Amino acid sequence: MTQGKPTVVVTGVSGNLGLRLLPHLAEFSVIGIDIAVPKTDAPIRFVRMDLGVEDSCRGLYNLFKETRPFSVVHLAFVIDPVRTGVIDVDQMWHINVAGTARVMEAITEANRNEDSGIRQFIYPSSVSVYGSDLPGPVLEDFALDAHTLPYAIHKRESDRVVQQRAPALRGCSAYVLRPHIFAGASVDNYLMGAFRDSPNGKGKRAAQMREQGKRLPCMLPYGQRYLDNQIQFVHVDDMARLLAWILKREPEARRLTILNVAGRGEPLTFAQCIDMAKAKLIRVPGQWGMRIVLEFLWKMGISAIPPEAVPYMSGQYIMNTDRLKKFLGDDYEKVIRYTVADAFADSFKAPVPVGEAQKLAVR
Repeated sequence: MTQGKPTVVVTGVSGNLGLRLLPHLAEFSVIGIDIAVPKTDAPIRFVRMDLGVEDSCRGLYNLFKETRPFSVVHLAFVIDPVRTGVIDVDQMWHINVAGTARVMEAITEANRNEDSGIRQFIYPSSVSVYGSDLPGPVLEDFALDAHTLPYAIHKRESDRVVQQRAPALRGCSAYVLRPHIFAGASVDNYLMGAFRDSPNGKGKRAAQMREQGKRLPCMLPYGQRYLDNQIQFVHVDDMARLLAWILKREPEARRLTILNVAGRGEPLTFAQCIDMAKAKLIRVPGQWGMRIVLEFLWKMGISAIPPEAVPYMSGQYIMNTDRLKKFLGDDYEKVIRYTVADAFADSFKAPVPVGEAQKLAVR
């Protein structure tokens, strides 16, 4: 790696956000950690490591002592169990929650008796930590009431891990970013899959449907309120720009900074999203009916959307992002370039390869 550049460690570097972040880190020496080799031409040092095993804590500690990074960006998290192959919820917890604790413990120990240790720890949490049906745009001090969906529960627990351990990081400032649902042409998550009508399961039937060009209809319970429920999005490239912006500034004097993150402008209703996506909509009797259908599609391997995701696919959960606007100041629109609507609309364009997108990403 290039001498003289500050070193940044990125866990989960092979995921979509990690790959979108790399083009912004030309002025850093980057160490990427993951269980899979990242598909990138960026000049990084790759370290294969499974944060779900206890011994990874010592491995991280030794790596930190050797390389003396300035910052750690912790992106490693199992979001989609079908795509990653990590179906067991207990294994997911060890990667997601215990893995976060291991990273923070390694930072704490590496910073012991160090005058120039790790100065930043950045962790992307999620809007899902607040729960699936909120009274209005919530602030960062709203109760963390995630439920039902293992991903949301693990994000809530990891969020709390960071908050509890941040004061013990020995001179390292911690950032908890709570982004809304990622959007963009390169993004493939539960909600985007639903709006794209994608048979995204791993089963034989799903593969046949994709080959035949068959789609799954978008689904909501009966009732106007489900169409009127509002939702926000944040473009994955805006999230990458935010991470890079934080890396390039001096760490906060305070030990913990928590920020809601969403695209600019007003939320969208589910009705608007369905119209923009040109999706076919079917209505079912209540959330219980939606869950029954998803359970069938899940068991048949047709859909990768777990039945536990129903509350988050039909509820209203939006955030107040005033603190983010104040934090970014005059750079707000340079970092958060997409409105909620534009971020969602971009999800239906052809994906731009990361290598091709590098020039666009750093403009």
